[in-house]
Amino acid sequence: MTIHWRELIKPDGRHLVLYARRPIPEDIEAPSPEPAPLHPNSHLRWHPLRGEWVSYATHRQNRTFLPPPEYNPLAPGSNPDHPTEVPAGDWDAAVFENLFPTLTSESHDPPPEIVETRPAKGACEVVVFTQDPKSSLGALPLAHLELLLEVWADRYRVLGARDEVQYVFPFENRGVEVGVTLSHPHGQIYAYPFVPPVPARELEMQGEHFRATGRGLLDETIAAELADGRRILYSGPHAVAWVPVFARYAYEVWVAPLRPQGSVADLTPVERGDFARALKTVLLQYDGLWGRPFPYILAFHQAPTDGWPHPEAHLHIEFYPPYRMKDRLKFLAGSEIGAGAFTADTLPEEKAAELRRVEVTLGSNDDGG
Repeated sequence: MTIHWRELIKPDGRHLVLYARRPIPEDIEAPSPEPAPLHPNSHLRWHPLRGEWVSYATHRQNRTFLPPPEYNPLAPGSNPDHPTEVPAGDWDAAVFENLFPTLTSESHDPPPEIVETRPAKGACEVVVFTQDPKSSLGALPLAHLELLLEVWADRYRVLGARDEVQYVFPFENRGVEVGVTLSHPHGQIYAYPFVPPVPARELEMQGEHFRATGRGLLDETIAAELADGRRILYSGPHAVAWVPVFARYAYEVWVAPLRPQGSVADLTPVERGDFARALKTVLLQYDGLWGRPFPYILAFHQAPTDGWPHPEAHLHIEFYPPYRMKDRLKFLAGSEIGAGAFTADTLPEEKAAELRRVEVTLGSNDDGG
C-alpha cells in the first residue's frame, strides 16, 4: 500500500500531518482554534514510593470539554465562529500536536520541590482516524485500518527518533464511560521521556525470560494459547487475538503478530494486513456482543526508543473494557487501584466464548473508506 503524506504548520505553530492513499492536494491549509502559540509548560515529579514519574499539566483544565453539537474541533473544515483542528479536503487520516499537551518539547524550568523534578519533555499528538464523525475504528474498512497502522508506524519512527523520547504510546479511549468528551473517532499518542510503569514491568519480565531461555515470553504465551484454543478470537497466518488466560478484566483482549516484532513499524505488509483483520474482528465482536458501541481503552505496547536493543519486546495491543456497564461488570476497588492486585469476577474462558459467538463480517481490502 502506497501512503501519501503532507506536513503543514498551523497558525499557532503546531504541526499537522495528513495521510492518504492518494496524492494530497497542494492547496490544503492547516486551521487552528487558536491564532497564536499557547506555550504550555508542564513538569514531572518523582514518586519515591512507587518509583515512577508523575506529570503535572495544570493548563489542561482549560481543554475542550463536551463542546456544543455545532462545534466539533476534530471535524474537517472550519468557519470564522468555530475554527477546527483539521482541514476539509481529500485525506484519510490526520495527526496533529495536542493543543493542551501533558508532554511538550517546550517544557522548561520545573519548580524546585522536596522531590526530584524534571521538565515534562516529549510530545502529545491526536490521531483523527477518519473524516466521518459517525464512524468508529471497527467500522472502518480493512484497507483503512492498514493505513492507520502505517500512520502509527510513521509516528513511532518520527517521535522515537527524538533524543528525549523513550517510549511511544498510541492509544484510544472510546466512549463516555472512559471519559471521552469528543465523539469523533480518534486516538492519541504520548511520547514519554521515560518508559511508563505498566509496559516497563512487562518488559522487565520479558527481558528476564529472554535472557534465561533465548525465547520471547509473549511468543511462548501465544503458542500455548493457540494450542489450548479456548480463548482464541482470531487466528490468522500472521496475527492472533485472544482473551489471555491471566486476564484481569472481563472481556480483556490482546492482539499481536505471530512473529515477534518489536514495534508497529517493524510489521511487514502481509503482517500489517493480518494484524488489521485481527483488530477489526475484536472491535466487531465487542460491538456485536453488546449491540451498542462498546467502550474500551486500546493501548499499544511495543519496544522503547531509549537507544538500547530490546529483543524481548513483542508488539501487542491490550484492550481494557471499563468496569461496570449494565451491572455486568464490576467497579475497580481499593485492591485494584491502590495495589494493582486485581480480583476478577469472571473467567477468561467464559468471556472468550461470549465474544466468539458473535458472527462478524470483515469485508475485503478493496472496500472504500
